[in-house]
Formats: sequence, C-alpha cells, structure tokens
Amino acid sequence: MTDPTVRAILDELWQGAGLAGEVPARLTGAEPALPSSFRIGAAAQASIATATAAAAEIHRRRGGPAQQAEVGMRHAALEFGSERYLRLGDAAAPARWDDIAGTYRCGDGRWVRLHTNFPHHRAGVLRLLGCAGNRAAVGQALRDWEGFAFEQAAAEAGMCVAAMRSFAEWDAHPQGRAVAGLPPVRLERIGEAPPTPLPPLAARPLQGIRVLEATRVIAGPVCGRTLAAHGAEVLHLSAAHLPSFDDLLPDTGRGKRSATIDLRDAAGQAVLRGLVAGTDVFVQGYRPGAIAAHGFAPEALAALRPGIVCTSLSAYGEVGPWGGRRGFDSLVQTASGFNHAEAIAAGADPADPDPKVLPAQALDHASGFLLAFGTLAALLRRAAEGGSWRVSVSLAGTGHWLRGLGRLEGAFGVPVPGLDDLGDLLETGPSGFGQLTALRHSGRLAETPPYWALPPVPLGTHAAAWA
Repeated sequence: MTDPTVRAILDELWQGAGLAGEVPARLTGAEPALPSSFRIGAAAQASIATATAAAAEIHRRRGGPAQQAEVGMRHAALEFGSERYLRLGDAAAPARWDDIAGTYRCGDGRWVRLHTNFPHHRAGVLRLLGCAGNRAAVGQALRDWEGFAFEQAAAEAGMCVAAMRSFAEWDAHPQGRAVAGLPPVRLERIGEAPPTPLPPLAARPLQGIRVLEATRVIAGPVCGRTLAAHGAEVLHLSAAHLPSFDDLLPDTGRGKRSATIDLRDAAGQAVLRGLVAGTDVFVQGYRPGAIAAHGFAPEALAALRPGIVCTSLSAYGEVGPWGGRRGFDSLVQTASGFNHAEAIAAGADPADPDPKVLPAQALDHASGFLLAFGTLAALLRRAAEGGSWRVSVSLAGTGHWLRGLGRLEGAFGVPVPGLDDLGDLLETGPSGFGQLTALRHSGRLAETPPYWALPPVPLGTHAAAWA
C-alpha cells in the first residue's frame, strides 16, 4: 500500500470526527522534516492543520469569512519541539531532564526507561531500587532486576517506568491490542442537551468560548495553548500541593490565565463547580480516574453543565489493562516499540538494539493538537446536534496512528535546527518569567491570524475566576 498523503490524513481525521467535506487547508513543504524513519513532519502538519481548519470553520459558522488553514511542514515539525526553542532574556531556556532519567539495561539484557522529572517519581524509583541517586548506582541496582518485572513493580508502586518492546511485542500485548482498536480522536455523546449555538460573530474564531484546563507537562497544555491562539478564554488550573514541570510553562502557558484549586477540600470543589457552570470545555490530562475521584468525571460534569465538552488525555488509553497507568511520551515511545524500531532503522543490530528516541516528543505534541481538533469538532457538533460530549486521545493511540502513516528512508541526515537558526519563526515579548523568545504557532489563517493575547505566567498567578 502507498503511504497516505498529508491531504488524505487530514480528510480522514476530519471525517472521523463526524465533520463533512474536505478540510479547507493549504499545505506547503515536503518530507523529511526531522531525522526520523517516522513521518513526524506529516503528523505535525496534519494535526496542526485540522485544529486550525476547525477554528476557521467555527468562525465561518459564526458569520465570518471562509478561510483555509495554511501550514508549512518545516514550521509544524519544529513546533513539535517548541519546548526546546525558548530564550529568557539572553539565555537559552529549554526544558531540562532529571539527571537519573533515561534508559538502563536490566540483568536480563532488556532496556528500561525511567521518568523521574517529578520529585516524588524520582524518590519512589530510588526507594524501589534501594540505591543512591546517581546514574552509576541506578544502573548497578537495575542489574538485579528483569526488565518486565521492574516495569510491573514500578507501576504497582505508582512510578513511571517502561520496558523497551519491539512493535511485534507491543502488538501482542493486551494493551497494544486494546489501543489498536481505537481511532486517534474519539468523540462520544455522553449526555443530552439542546443544541448550543455558537457565540455571535467576534473578531477571533474562538472569542467568547471558555476553556478550563486541568493539565500539566506537554500534551494537555498544548491543547489549551492552541485554543488560546484562536481567542478562547483559557483558565489553567493547578494545585499547589502537586509537583509541576515549571520549565515548560513559558512555552505551554502562552495565552492563558493560571489559578490554583485544591480539590481535596469542599471549598475547592465548590470553586470548580462554579467555574464548570460557566465553561464550554473542560480539558483534563491527569491519570484516568484522578479528577473523577473528586466528583468531576465527564458524566458528572455533563450533569452539572449540560452541553459541556469534556476533553481527556491518557497515556495508554482509558481501556485495557493499562488504562489507568501513569505515563509520559518518552515511556510510551519505549513501551510501544518506537525506540526499538527507530534504532533498527538507523542501523542498529536488530538482535540487540540500543534504544533510539524520536527527534521530538511527537506523541505529546500530536496528541495535544489532536485534542484541540477533537474539542473544536465537538463544539461544532454540539451546535448542530446538541448533547454533551467527551473527546478522548491517548499517547499510545497517537503512536498507533503515527505508525499507520508509514515510514521514511534516508531521513536520518536531516538536521535539527537550533534556536538561532529559526529567524522569523520566533517571536519575542514580555512574560511572567522575563523577556521571552519562543516559536510562533505554525497554523496560519489569513483573516484571523492566531496569536497569544496573554503572556505565560507562573502557576497560580490569577484568581480562580473567569476574567
């Protein structure tokens, strides 16, 4: 079979979300865009173009002019690494990794990857291993473990570890089989409500649409950042007692206000109920069941606010034996076969390849843009059909989708540009972290150009209230 064109990928996503017709988009550039055997440029261009086109369609249905999404492949692929392209003042400020995070060989020869960027995950892994917090000690301790056994023990302890598998091993795994049966973006009607008209015509496509965002790290925040770029009022919610990855906030916090709520007490729950009553969208990216345990499952939100769109991200999918497991992009890459397949494509020994990561957190970023697209598709369907809606995306499901786009040959020589190579793709302005230089959004609309009206700020800067 011939690998699908980006246009075909766009149309399949569009129609899979229940939208009619061809995606209004103008696509430029060609593959390869990054050094990978996977079609990361195509995935970036397609996911960003569908979200941009859906924003344009909302504006058109509000009475605005018809316009098409314009997305260049190189710019889109670079946006899949937007957390790299940051400067605060005169100093580069890319997101940093914990010093013991990464891959190690276990005693049976299988590789495992540790994700220890949150302090409690780092402490939990070291407690499980019973060793000092340095790479040499961790590597020595893991020689006493088998790879799959350590992966399972870490999961049972609530830690974040993945053993490296091949695609064949993942496809035979019950979770791999569960994910393979799901579309990359799943829309479900979860409650009854009359059609909710889109707001009257405004200057920006999503102006007048409110979004509550309870997310952290990359994928969920990218969704909220994308909606904010088209004018949505996005209020990011965090909790002061939970760890965060603050290095990412200058990038993913653009366009948003930021407040804190503690859902462990009745007062915090009451504040969230009040916010939900006035929102159109609730985006959540915590482990499946975490927010639901406080009384805010999608069905409960739909009862509280009929017509709401509940957008949910998970690591491995909300179904299957790993449906509630914690995970991040790097772990899903490892567990689901990408690190193994990329290594072999790059020329490693097929019998014993060292893990090779993708050149971007592609599962995170693609999932974020697919979440934004699914959210906008649900708003369009809510206006036409009524109902409350759930939009579901998982990193593992996005990985399965990326695999289905086909492979490239001879792409590993493509350079990854540095910050100083990006020229007019960068924008500079004030922020709550100092003078910020960062990558512009790659999805363009001629009549309503996307931009972030608000600078990124530290967590909890604003009150937990609508502007």
